[in-house]
Amino acid sequence: MHISEGFLSAPALAAGWTVAGAGVAWGLKKMDAEEVVKVSMASSVFFLASLVNVKLGPSATHLSLIGPMGLLLGWASFPAIFTALLLQAVLFQFGGLLVLGANTASMATPAVCAYLIFGRAVRSQNLNLSAAAAFAAGFLSVLASALLVGSWLSISDPDMALTAKSIFVAHVPIAAVEGAAALFITLFLKRAFPDMLMGVDRR
Repeated sequence: MHISEGFLSAPALAAGWTVAGAGVAWGLKKMDAEEVVKVSMASSVFFLASLVNVKLGPSATHLSLIGPMGLLLGWASFPAIFTALLLQAVLFQFGGLLVLGANTASMATPAVCAYLIFGRAVRSQNLNLSAAAAFAAGFLSVLASALLVGSWLSISDPDMALTAKSIFVAHVPIAAVEGAAALFITLFLKRAFPDMLMGVDRR
């Protein structure tokens, strides 16, 4: 979910770039050379999934698949999402360059949290546990992202608190769709390409 230019205060922009910069640096440090292809593919999927934007005040809503990205990439979600958002800002003026840090932090932080909280359960041999964890990762990561977007806006302008709540509520049905997508993707990978999920355990 992209925040448009001109809505965030200087402190919010600075905080967003601080989080994004630290996350990208740590993600690159954690990423092995042989994983570049997987990270690039995930970044491309995110880029395409989030191209269809629906304006929602100072933000925009769209599919993101940040839950599955986190489960697949771990900390590498930061450089993957940053790259996709940078290309969208440059090529299509989605979001913007000044708010790139805040937008990256809003989407990559929940992705990494999904990996840290649900990664072990998703990789479990218990299929029911794995399915439930995958759905929760997809569902909650979107809600967390919407909450972060609302927080950036509220910090910048307290009068935007109602808009922030509207953004969160609007993402509840999207979160359900993302949860189902994360469930489908996880079950498919566990059957067809289990190593793609297990490789992240090295981090």
